[in-house]
Amino acid sequence: MAGSVHLVAARRSGFKACLLLIVALLALLAGLAIFAAPTGTAAAARVAGAATLEQAPGPTSRLAGGRGGAVPLRSSGTFTTYVYLPLVIGFDPCTPIPGASYDVLEVPPPPTDRPAEVHADLNLRLRGYELTGAYKGLVDYSGGTDPNAPQLPGLFADDRTPAFSNVYRVHHWDWPTNSRGPAITNPAVTLAGFAVAPGETIHVPGSGYDIGGYEVLVLYASAERITLKYTREDNVVLGYTLHVENVCVEPALLALYQAWNDVGRGSLPALRAGQPFGRARGSEIGVAIRDTGAFMDPRSRKDWWQGR
Repeated sequence: MAGSVHLVAARRSGFKACLLLIVALLALLAGLAIFAAPTGTAAAARVAGAATLEQAPGPTSRLAGGRGGAVPLRSSGTFTTYVYLPLVIGFDPCTPIPGASYDVLEVPPPPTDRPAEVHADLNLRLRGYELTGAYKGLVDYSGGTDPNAPQLPGLFADDRTPAFSNVYRVHHWDWPTNSRGPAITNPAVTLAGFAVAPGETIHVPGSGYDIGGYEVLVLYASAERITLKYTREDNVVLGYTLHVENVCVEPALLALYQAWNDVGRGSLPALRAGQPFGRARGSEIGVAIRDTGAFMDPRSRKDWWQGR
């Protein structure tokens, strides 16, 4: 009798063990089926904490309710492979130049006869300029030259002769009507586009002149351009003037200029030869140079590129 009871108990134990094994196998198979389902399957899933899949009209769906907010999914009948690429952030050309500091120099009166922002001799944006098909490179002119003239290789830290990426003609200015006139045609080029590396520092070209221990006065500056004068007067009437376009003026220099401009221009920032004043915004900077107010040809070898 006791042997029969033990036999029945053993059979019941074996049956329970088999039943548990079958349940476990079924659960495993079900899990594998869910895991292998294509991305378009609307099976329930847990994403970032009890997220539920909402079917949206159209070809996409989104996961809602998770801690990460809505996560876009692509509905498809096949498996989808995602490749994650590193985020590339471009260099900011307005990043301050390490170690840069700037001084001011007293400017003899009178100040410019109108605000610099709306003065077509100081803010080159007002005049504007247009592309021309002239030769993109150094050209040779006859006649005399000034051995103390600013030398444009000094714009670059490596003192190079840059590639001319484009050439332009600056517009005349009609002073009686205070409006832009036609393009200057003599000389054939009045603004040169120089190839640069974006973010490259741009420097003050040296000359044989001196304004109280400095090379140039900043007559105008904005976030995109600067006007430099090789004398201390607050105008372009005498001496050399240099316009540089498509440059992010160094933030400290721009702030210094704005502060003194706002209080009457009794002093303005003054820079030394070779001192960096900004960075190239893109792959080209525009450069125009003037002598006693007249726009000159920036390609002239004998004037601005001596010995090149």
